[in-house]
Amino acid sequence: MIGALTDGAAAAERQLSRLRHDPGAIALTLGAPVVLVVLFGYILGSAISVPGGDYRAFLLPGLFATTAVNILPSMIGMARDSGRGVVDRFRSLPIARTAVPFGQAAATTLYGMGSFVLMALCGLAVGWRIDRGAGYAIGALALAAGFQFAATWVGMYLGLVIGKEETASQVSVLVFPVTMLSNAFVPTSGMPAWLRAIADWNPVSAVAAALRDLFGNPSVPANGTWPLLHPVLASVGWLVLLLVIFVPLCAARYARA
Repeated sequence: MIGALTDGAAAAERQLSRLRHDPGAIALTLGAPVVLVVLFGYILGSAISVPGGDYRAFLLPGLFATTAVNILPSMIGMARDSGRGVVDRFRSLPIARTAVPFGQAAATTLYGMGSFVLMALCGLAVGWRIDRGAGYAIGALALAAGFQFAATWVGMYLGLVIGKEETASQVSVLVFPVTMLSNAFVPTSGMPAWLRAIADWNPVSAVAAALRDLFGNPSVPANGTWPLLHPVLASVGWLVLLLVIFVPLCAARYARA
């Protein structure tokens, strides 16, 4: 157990070292929150109204949720390593089979926290406020980081299944509707009934609603939908479910010769 944790820490350090020597990735990590807040906050914010508060206060938790569930970096990164033979070289080393996937998930969560903090600062600059205490705010960031950790395992598994960076980049367009079909950017009340049911049960909607609850930001009526009536509990449930399903799948796929 201790050896597996040590191997995982070394793999996480490798991922962070790669990021440190990749100026483009650093610029994307630091610049994306600013672009998202300005783009959605000012362009959409001038045209969308939400019940009970300002649109930017409604939007910021949705952006946190969208960033937390983004599986594209881990999917494309693992597909790249698989296609270039890096995964095969790691398999030949005397390390735990889960060490490299765990290290990548941990590293993604660590530098993802930097994106969350920067996004929060940008949000504060454009008028977003945390209306509950610091403890709830820390809980919200912990929930976002935990969900990002779980989502990274999903991305790594898909990257291993796809196996090629070019294919993974092309498939990434199919991930975009998952975040759009939620309450992250707009209330679901204006959607058709059948589409709203899908959006309300989308894990992204639960995470966004949970973050709004923890930050004390305006939300929308849940209309009896269980995940939105109990968003924090639903988000934790989705997080655990993703880990239970995809950690074993990813570990088994990674260890397969």
